[in-house]
Amino acid sequence: MMLFTVIAVAIDSSEKTDDFVKTGLDTGTIITDYYFGFVPFIWGLLFPLFVFIGCIYFTSRMAARSEIVSILASGTSFNRFLRAYLVGGILLGAVLWYANRYMIPKANAIRSRFEIEYLKKGESSSGGYSSKYYMRSDSNTYIGIKYYDTAAKRASGFFLDRVSGDKMVYNLRADVLQWDTAKKNWVLTNVVARTIDSMRETITTKETMTINLNIKPEDLRHDEYLKDKLTTPQLTKYIKAEEIRGSEGLNTLKVEAYRRSATPFTVVLLTLIGAVIASRKTRGGSGLHLAIGIAIAAIFIISDRFSTVFAVKGSLPPLIAAWLPNIAFSFVAFYFYRRAPK
Repeated sequence: MMLFTVIAVAIDSSEKTDDFVKTGLDTGTIITDYYFGFVPFIWGLLFPLFVFIGCIYFTSRMAARSEIVSILASGTSFNRFLRAYLVGGILLGAVLWYANRYMIPKANAIRSRFEIEYLKKGESSSGGYSSKYYMRSDSNTYIGIKYYDTAAKRASGFFLDRVSGDKMVYNLRADVLQWDTAKKNWVLTNVVARTIDSMRETITTKETMTINLNIKPEDLRHDEYLKDKLTTPQLTKYIKAEEIRGSEGLNTLKVEAYRRSATPFTVVLLTLIGAVIASRKTRGGSGLHLAIGIAIAAIFIISDRFSTVFAVKGSLPPLIAAWLPNIAFSFVAFYFYRRAPK
């Protein structure tokens, strides 16, 4: 982990050297405000690979010294030999499970805050105009917004429709929608409200009006780092809220939520695969085992990327997309287990 960290930081810092110089920040500030978030992100991304390579390396060394042959010759079954790997894999998987849900999102918040403020200069989420929001505020209310300014928290062209069954019962339009920071609510300007019943339509006009939309300014702001910096309980809550609003493009968030549970299982699975592969004594020694392991890891990563793309761009359910590589490689693990000398 330390070796990969040094390599990753060296590559990343070389790519961003000019950007770091332009910020005018000293080295200590860059380390605390950026790399304290970057390093946990890299660890979480490559942790299954770290465990896999480490497992193959030391098991292969044991096999090369005939230690595994001695263990099995003493009467210890192969399943009993693998039990230690299973326990170790579960413990390391539990560490990654907790980190994925709570620790790494906090680190990603540190990294994303620095990138937005200094490297991307707020181009992705801190300012600018967004247009044509149309969403559901609750089960019966739909709202539309045009030209929303994320910096000023101000919008124009606001309308609200409330329905009962298949009929509209209330319509409201306003020229300006403004967030009131003190009252934590929305204020409308130049309001025209229409109440519709079976017999007539009542029109009411107001210069200003306060309204609760169950929507906050951050909900109207596009943040490309959102899925990475929300803890799992926050991410689950956000997905449910967006489903109520009828938002589209939630598969990316759902895949991320499911993957945080699938990746720890990957650690257990790769630990067992590594132990089974490296327990066989071969002429190639550790080099051959590591080559096989790296090839398997590469195939696993490619299959994981493919399943994610099919979920985000296609019709593959996010739950299946997150767990499909694990399901496929469970058969790979079983195949190597059946062929392992016992």
